[in-house]
Amino acid sequence: MTSSLFPPQSASYILSFQFSSWYPEFRHISIKSNVIRPLSQEFRDYMNADGVFVPEGSEDVPAESTLSDDDDGYESDDEGEELRKFAFPELDQKIRECVKEYGAVFPKLNFSSPKDASWILPASAPLKCTSPADIYMLLKSSDFITHDLSPDFVFEGCEQSSDSSGYELELVLRKWYPVDRSRELRCFVRNNMLIGISQRDTNYYDFLNNPDTRSKIIETVQSFWTTNIRPVWKHNKDYVFDILLTRDLSRAHIIDFNPYAPRTDTLLFTYEELHDILKHRNTSPDAPDSMPSSSPELRVIDSRSHPAANTNTPANQHNMVPFEALSMSSGRDIDEFADLWEKQIKESMKEEST
Repeated sequence: MTSSLFPPQSASYILSFQFSSWYPEFRHISIKSNVIRPLSQEFRDYMNADGVFVPEGSEDVPAESTLSDDDDGYESDDEGEELRKFAFPELDQKIRECVKEYGAVFPKLNFSSPKDASWILPASAPLKCTSPADIYMLLKSSDFITHDLSPDFVFEGCEQSSDSSGYELELVLRKWYPVDRSRELRCFVRNNMLIGISQRDTNYYDFLNNPDTRSKIIETVQSFWTTNIRPVWKHNKDYVFDILLTRDLSRAHIIDFNPYAPRTDTLLFTYEELHDILKHRNTSPDAPDSMPSSSPELRVIDSRSHPAANTNTPANQHNMVPFEALSMSSGRDIDEFADLWEKQIKESMKEEST
């Protein structure tokens, strides 16, 4: 890839896409959300700690034990190693207040959501959290959110002179409700021109291939962007935004904004293809505030045999291991874990046969 495919990557450019940077301006056309920031260093330590476990007091049941004045904040595992204990009563309270207001929430950090860990909660309500423990379990089980924990990851690929000192970890709680994935779209804006629209969920949906439906989607997205986003988004001229169309495909709500950068998945496009689309637009890509003279290109899964179409294999299957395995793996190397897991299986089989 050549550098011309992307705008300059700076810390300020990346920070314009963290949730708290864009949400205040677009909250009226986005999902109701609550931002808790900054999160403490202790919370960051908890997220980076080995193992999958929830802090004390985070479950909506009376805590079995609390830290006493004489407690040093550590406990020992079966092998005598000290394990640090965590508790976030103030954060727990804020989460509970938000759950009470919204009914249920789904979490994310500054940029990333733990959708790769959605299997940890009931499949009928993915990412639906009703307690602090649900949220902590999702975050601790996710590979995706590790990107947000370290400035080194967040600002990877940025100019060396970039100042990343303004980065603070934040927890975002968004109102949960069931979403029809077939109406989610990712839209690409380059040099202030809407050039591409991609289906987000990589399943085949017959209705998306109807010519009239495709025309309506393009018209709705173009109008929504021209009216609600282009006049308000002042951070930069190169960005990616995700939206959810209404059932009648006439309106939209903003889900997220992302940098126009290699870290953002282009789904049914490549960045080279987007660059070619830009070059072939009738207006000059170098003209400031130029308005597009043609419609953006819409791409959807056009058949069940499409190369990008999902098979029966679950998404993020590498993260799908039994909860018991997660709880047993803390502090053990792979050989120790394998032996313990095999022993656990044999004991379970013996119990079932008696």
